Amino acid sequence: MTASRGPAPPTGPEHTHGGAAAGPLGDPADVLAGLGRSWTWILGSAVAMLVPGILVLVWPGATLHVLAVVIGLYLLVIGVFRFVAAFAREGAGERLPALLLALLFVLAGVLCLRNPLQTIAALSVIVGVVWLVSGVLTLYTAIATKDLPHRGIVLGVAILGIVAGIVVLALPLESARALTRLLGVWLVLLGIAEAAVAFAWRHALHKGEHATAPHDPRPTV
Repeated sequence: MTASRGPAPPTGPEHTHGGAAAGPLGDPADVLAGLGRSWTWILGSAVAMLVPGILVLVWPGATLHVLAVVIGLYLLVIGVFRFVAAFAREGAGERLPALLLALLFVLAGVLCLRNPLQTIAALSVIVGVVWLVSGVLTLYTAIATKDLPHRGIVLGVAILGIVAGIVVLALPLESARALTRLLGVWLVLLGIAEAAVAFAWRHALHKGEHATAPHDPRPTV
């Protein structure tokens, strides 16, 4: 987690329980860092995965155009969540990779929305690359950060993301229906895993660990 840059820890009434700054005069980076450390922000990211996953599963007959729009919006929204979460990282060494990953999500979302009539293969490559890269980055964070809270959950999310990326890239998908089912299942699984991280972090906050834990436990998938 990123420490506050001010002269005193964020314990005043201008800060929320999850660490997000509510004061209008705060440093924007500190405000984003506080928001990114909030367990509700992680839960919002989980919902942003679950909703499109459920949509594509209950609507398996969606056209390629609709599927591309849903995937594009999902990638854009997750990119915003990842951008804010990057400011909760400790130092530029951890923040820069997270920001680059957020940019990757946004660019992938723009590609999907810019040409929603692209082929199944193109959609598969875009989503597969994003999941694979984010899974590898999450795995690196889980291994390299010695005092990472809830390491097991983060490792599980990382492995899930890597497997999802490999499966999407490796399997030849011949129809929008097949891609819809595959993406829907993985989005739901990733959303559930991220929700588990959110509630684990909520438990840590209630125990007061947010005052001492130096790293943000969230995955980057």
